[in-house]
Amino acid sequence: MQDIPASKTAVTPRTIALRKNDEEFLDAVLRLDPKLAAFDCDGTLWSGDAGEGFFRWEVERGLISQEIARRVQARHADYRKGLVDEDTMCGEMVTLHAGLADADMEVAAEEFMSKHIVPNFFPAMLELVQKLHERGCEIWAVSSSNQWVIRAGVRHFGIPRERILSAEVFIENGKVVDRLVRVPSGPGKPQALRDVVGRVPDAAFGNSKWDADMLAMAKVGFAVNPNPDLEQTAQENGWTVYQP
Repeated sequence: MQDIPASKTAVTPRTIALRKNDEEFLDAVLRLDPKLAAFDCDGTLWSGDAGEGFFRWEVERGLISQEIARRVQARHADYRKGLVDEDTMCGEMVTLHAGLADADMEVAAEEFMSKHIVPNFFPAMLELVQKLHERGCEIWAVSSSNQWVIRAGVRHFGIPRERILSAEVFIENGKVVDRLVRVPSGPGKPQALRDVVGRVPDAAFGNSKWDADMLAMAKVGFAVNPNPDLEQTAQENGWTVYQP
């Protein structure tokens, strides 16, 4: 992976004052002085699902064919019914772009994220990641959404693409190919960290059951904006629950 310019990894300035519970959350994390931290993205660093939102946005703008759109929509309906597993669905949400130019995907993701996701960043998470950077913490983004939207989102948090573990496909001759690098979801998240990073995170942050394995792997887990299923798991495991 190529590095992106330093100017594109600057943390987006915070414009909203933090609340008391935000400050308490930041203090709880910073007291640990983590040297390695892993963050889920959708629902954790920002509200909303960037992967699903990007797909709808692509369909509306005709960036993918109607045939592909109908096929993926049918598959997603089956996924909602439990007929397609999480890893398969997340993989198909990125391989559907096979044949498109990687550069075009990056431009499209930047446009979508800037308009629809950046305004939904959680201010306290921006502040936390900034403070961790300042302390020299090694930060990884781990997400089952596609590589383009995650890169476009986490660069605002100062996380470079070489520290992103997302649903990713191979790029050949500048084109997306129908071959997966990885799909980090559920047990796949700690597996990706073991394979690529080779160390256990001091702290991990997530919002859904698909992050539970990563939080369990870390020395300390934080349930951020948790879905009910993760909130119950967090209570059972004594993980801090934080509502941004």
